[in-house]
Amino acid sequence: MLLKFEPYFKYNPFFVKISVFILLYLFFTIQLCAQTDSESTFSDKTTWQLFKYDIGNVFKGVGHSYTRPLHWEGKQWGTFGTIVAGTGLLYVFDEQTSEFIRRQQLGIPRFIRDYGTKYGSPQYNYMLTGGVYLTGLFTKDEKLRRTGVLLIASASSAGLLQQVTKSVVGRARPVSNKGKDTFDPFNSSRKFHSFPSGHTILAFTNAYAIAKQFKSPWLKGGIYAIGLVPGVSRLWDGEHWLSDVALGVAISIFTVESIDRYLDRKYDEKYNDQQQEKKISWNLNIGPGRVGLVGRF
Repeated sequence: MLLKFEPYFKYNPFFVKISVFILLYLFFTIQLCAQTDSESTFSDKTTWQLFKYDIGNVFKGVGHSYTRPLHWEGKQWGTFGTIVAGTGLLYVFDEQTSEFIRRQQLGIPRFIRDYGTKYGSPQYNYMLTGGVYLTGLFTKDEKLRRTGVLLIASASSAGLLQQVTKSVVGRARPVSNKGKDTFDPFNSSRKFHSFPSGHTILAFTNAYAIAKQFKSPWLKGGIYAIGLVPGVSRLWDGEHWLSDVALGVAISIFTVESIDRYLDRKYDEKYNDQQQEKKISWNLNIGPGRVGLVGRF
């Protein structure tokens, strides 16, 4: 297997924008966290005080998610290793699966494909998450506020991670016709921003966060299925490989779980069983004509 790396060291506008964003992000995180800590003891807060408290928790939640690997133990590293192995296995079959899935595109109703493309985009994602949060804020419904904070923090954390990773990895998209083994790190062209799938991450992050509010496995499964449509639509369009989408789902789950458990310490509304935390177990599923990574919860 030949890996083709083409170094990219010249001026890159995308990389400059990301660097500026990270600096601004760190500055406002420090400022907002300092403000919200002093106001978290108020029992009867105004809408503005609630807003500052929630925004502080958004930034703190993002920071918390990035530091979690420093606290992982054996089981967490085992799960991480399984996901890496599963992604690697899917990588081996990326070209075959891409050819098969792209052939199915014409049989998919147009409205489903359009939904998948639009729903996973950042503007539609933040319209949804912002709408949930603002509804909870102005009605002073803590459950909706907490859900909105979880949605915004998870999307921001995973979204920034995938943007940086895409640029650093520089993997060619299937539509570029350069093959799954072509990498051009820090290339500003979107043709080299395949790994991982941003549409998958944003859409499934929302789905996974919303599903945490329900106990019915059937309802959860339906929400997960809807959240997977954007990722699958990117496979139909040849914008991503199967391994890009699979890793995007894993990143979404890790991010939401991390931030959600942090928010359990900040709000009375909790979505996790404190006595018996449910873990997701990952298993490789290999058989005639199929290869995949299965998460059981």
